[in-house]
Amino acid sequence: MWTGRRAGADCPEGSAVAHVRLPEGLPGILGPLRQFPATGRPLRELTEVLLRGPSSLSSGEREMIAAFVSSRNGCVFCTESHAAAARHLLGDDADLVDLASVNPEAGVLSPKMRALLTIAGKVQRDARTVNAADVQRARAAGADDQAIHDTVLVAAAFCMFNRYVDGLATWAPTEPDAYVHIGKRLAEEGYLRAA
Repeated sequence: MWTGRRAGADCPEGSAVAHVRLPEGLPGILGPLRQFPATGRPLRELTEVLLRGPSSLSSGEREMIAAFVSSRNGCVFCTESHAAAARHLLGDDADLVDLASVNPEAGVLSPKMRALLTIAGKVQRDARTVNAADVQRARAAGADDQAIHDTVLVAAAFCMFNRYVDGLATWAPTEPDAYVHIGKRLAEEGYLRAA
């Protein structure tokens, strides 16, 4: 029987149900990806290319951008799962993921990542505000056309993904360990097997 959001340890009793029928037990975007395979497959393929495909940015850096944008959009599931994937991929530099969300201009982040997060933040708020000075700053810090393109596309796509997850009122685990597992799986297996 379908019950919408799952009650229990991961979803508090009395919370709202998802706005559409979703498979029980699949949090965030995973439920809609499985329930609606005609759109789920191309969305998984897009995410795989965006976050795992060829790029001058590492997968960890792209996951960090995804987590940063998701955090600014207030999407708990996407923020936590992509932050966990970024931490897993960045290894010794895992602390940078949380720092990027709190203070994207922090001096310990590379000048290139600070410039790209500025661009990603502008795309998240109003993409029309990205200007030549932002791009020049990124280029001066070592970003090439691919990095700038990928930053803009990851930021734009995650605005869509965040709104998809939250617009359908999907549930998000409350236990931090759940995201460690999700992040590890995304980092190691990618997105084609998601859901």
